[in-house]
Amino acid sequence: MRIKNHLFKKAKVGAVDLHYRDYEEPPGNGGFLRNGGRMYVDMGHLEYASPECRSVRDMVAFDLAGDALAQGAIAALRAESRVSLIKNNVDHLTGATFGCHENYLMRRELQFTPQALGALLSFLATRQIFTGAGRVGQTNPLSFEYENRQSAPVDFQLSQRADHIVNDIYQWVQFNRAIINARDEPLADHHRYRRLHLLVGDSNMSPFATALKVGLTSMVLTLLEQECLPRDVVLRDAVAATREVSHEGTGHGLVKLEDGRTRDALDIQFAFLAHAQRTFAGADPETDWLLESWQFVLEALEGDQEALIGGVDWISKRWLLELFRANEHLSWDDPWLQSLDLEYHNIDPERGLFFSLKPVGRIAEWNAQAFRQEALSTPPADTRAHGRGIAVDWFLEHPRANYLINWDSLSLDGEPPLPLPDPFEPGEAQVRRFLER
Repeated sequence: MRIKNHLFKKAKVGAVDLHYRDYEEPPGNGGFLRNGGRMYVDMGHLEYASPECRSVRDMVAFDLAGDALAQGAIAALRAESRVSLIKNNVDHLTGATFGCHENYLMRRELQFTPQALGALLSFLATRQIFTGAGRVGQTNPLSFEYENRQSAPVDFQLSQRADHIVNDIYQWVQFNRAIINARDEPLADHHRYRRLHLLVGDSNMSPFATALKVGLTSMVLTLLEQECLPRDVVLRDAVAATREVSHEGTGHGLVKLEDGRTRDALDIQFAFLAHAQRTFAGADPETDWLLESWQFVLEALEGDQEALIGGVDWISKRWLLELFRANEHLSWDDPWLQSLDLEYHNIDPERGLFFSLKPVGRIAEWNAQAFRQEALSTPPADTRAHGRGIAVDWFLEHPRANYLINWDSLSLDGEPPLPLPDPFEPGEAQVRRFLER
């Protein structure tokens, strides 16, 4: 709460909410930021939402901006020695989990056929071989699961979320987490758009991993829209496969397909890559970078996993912990390792273990260029976040204004609201006219 209060009241990074947004979000609980994003307190923890982004490079930069804003507040409060912000997804002590939310805009007319959904679930269940954040141990027993299934003890697994996913598709996710959240809330013109909301992913420390997670998922969703997904990858049980791939721990986990065959998770990802290469190669520089990086990662997973240190979080974390285990002669169930697991996710560059890594090649190049200082206060110029940022600046300059900001609208002093239904429209002119009135 003190971090949030400092950001809005002292640092003036955004316009604080003046009205209830929900029964759990009273006035002052958070607000929209100058960079077009949002920060607020959700069920006791600080949550940051980036602005709408159209490019992978913007998306990664604005994700990192949230970390920098929060860590900057800790520094300004001179609390670095007492407070750490951990960007992870599990509490080793209680077994609680907290999600990394991904949101993708899709066309409303898209038909989610059983075949298309099955292929999408297969991609999401197996992408953890390069997006997983890594975890020491497991949630055991899985007391929240309806079958209360037990599995063999796991020393280290790929994903922090895998043990907590109990449905493939479900609407209400607080206590019944699913790979895909079925809630239909586009935050845009609902006649034209739908929003795909995913909760299965981990929070990544590596900017390279974040780029692959969101960039490749967006690419696969475009394959779905164009009906170009591979057809021989549908899983018999996507939830079980998610856990099995994570527990297998090497990226080569075998999963069962609906036709009775088994297939390597890595092989399934190669199948998606092949379809994407045929469809998108040469489209633009960012797409080519994603395709080349996808192929690089899959080939390294097949033969030289240490080449992915700094780029794939679970490999990076496991490598650090293995070195420490060998030096200290520890078993995997030593609480010391769980503590280091958390410290990998410390967003303080002076303390977080991730920042001690020295990647090379394309991983080093991407990570070095990912952060942009201007992303802390300047929104993307090519989405409606641009217009929202103009409004936030204006509200901060006029502290007596009675405003209400939503993702898809602005209201001021009882005037009719200004709708912002198109996320692709920056809206600068219409926002300025609205404020002038």
